[in-house]
Amino acid sequence: MSRALPLRVEAVRQFRRRRTLVTFGLLLALPWVLIVAFQIGGEGDDDGRPSLVDAATTGGLNFALFALFVATGFLLVVAVALFCGDTVASEAGWSSLRYLLAAPVPRDRLLRQKLIVALGYAAAAVLTLPLMALLAGTLVFGWSDVTIPTGGTFPAEAAFGRMGIIAAYALISQLVVAAVAFLLSVSTDSPLGAVGGAVGMVIVCNILEAVEALGSWRDVLPTRYMYAWMDALQPDIQWTGMAKGAALSVSYALVLFAIAFRRFRAKDITS
Repeated sequence: MSRALPLRVEAVRQFRRRRTLVTFGLLLALPWVLIVAFQIGGEGDDDGRPSLVDAATTGGLNFALFALFVATGFLLVVAVALFCGDTVASEAGWSSLRYLLAAPVPRDRLLRQKLIVALGYAAAAVLTLPLMALLAGTLVFGWSDVTIPTGGTFPAEAAFGRMGIIAAYALISQLVVAAVAFLLSVSTDSPLGAVGGAVGMVIVCNILEAVEALGSWRDVLPTRYMYAWMDALQPDIQWTGMAKGAALSVSYALVLFAIAFRRFRAKDITS
């Protein structure tokens, strides 16, 4: 029973899903779409203030940072929600969940294996975009120093450490999206409902974040520090925002994952 539903089998099952191939296809294609847009769009308006958009075409590293910036708030959210929200709900929707449990596979093990694989694919999705953007940007725009949004540059050779910090934080900040999607996945038989619920949570939080009247209450919104990785592009890395964002995301995720497991243990599986 301890060998039931090994990770390799679940990973292969999920990889063969059409949504997996389509999602990674979109993530791999987006950098090239952005490059085409820059090529046909020409130079933008120069207002004298440096930004990720202005620096995007100056080198591969700058382009990778720009691609991550434009995808953080929606495309990566959808990808993470898709992998974590579809994993259990789709089995229920196909009426195959009860057969998996009859294999026999203990409920906790089934959920753990599916969560590990889902998080693995979600992490791969978050990393695929900047890596492809780095490759595409370097091939098209060359290699240059990284432009800091507040002005100035730092050498490309010193950028890899910061890129590692940015990638790690991007992964951590998406944990709350993964947790919401996973909780909804064990609560419904509709994959679309689970994925849409997680994406909707991000949209609602972004709207509430714009309401200044909420004051300090905005600091507890799950998406409050989603872009805090930009603090790693300062001359001296600012850790406060990323520390708060990581703590908030991990805390929410642990609570939601625990609720998901508890709910699944007591759930009457009829599909």
